[in-house]
Amino acid sequence: MVRSFAVAMVLGLVASTSAVQAAEKDIVDTAVGAKQFSTLVAAVKAAGLVETLKGDGPFTVFAPTDAAFEKLPEGTVESLLKPENKDKLVAILTYHVVPGKVMAKDVVGLSKAKTVQGKSISITVGDGVSVDKAKVVKTDIECSNGVIHVIDSVILP
Repeated sequence: MVRSFAVAMVLGLVASTSAVQAAEKDIVDTAVGAKQFSTLVAAVKAAGLVETLKGDGPFTVFAPTDAAFEKLPEGTVESLLKPENKDKLVAILTYHVVPGKVMAKDVVGLSKAKTVQGKSISITVGDGVSVDKAKVVKTDIECSNGVIHVIDSVILP
């Protein structure tokens, strides 16, 4: 019994330490470290938004995974990453960002949220939470300058 309690205490300490370490990283560094956002990170770099998303914030980012980008029609990502399509890429990426730090408990009370891009995303709560038609698959990844919620699709303005 004492041993189980000690193991639980150590595991709890490790879990809280990793949460603190994650919260010490900004949104970009957290995304880079997660490995499931390599396409998003490449897009953020191509759009010139790295410094913005490393800024003070706070920001709420609805972050599509690499699998979400793979759902787009073939050639879409490659086309968006070209310098001549930078404005379109910026519009798409900033549509995934809401000013302020909106935690999951706050998102469920909203029906829409205005994005940095200027348009609003719709929020539906039912069988889970969706933003536009993307399902939120993981919530509340805290960062030093905001929060990331993982979504399963890229949303378009």
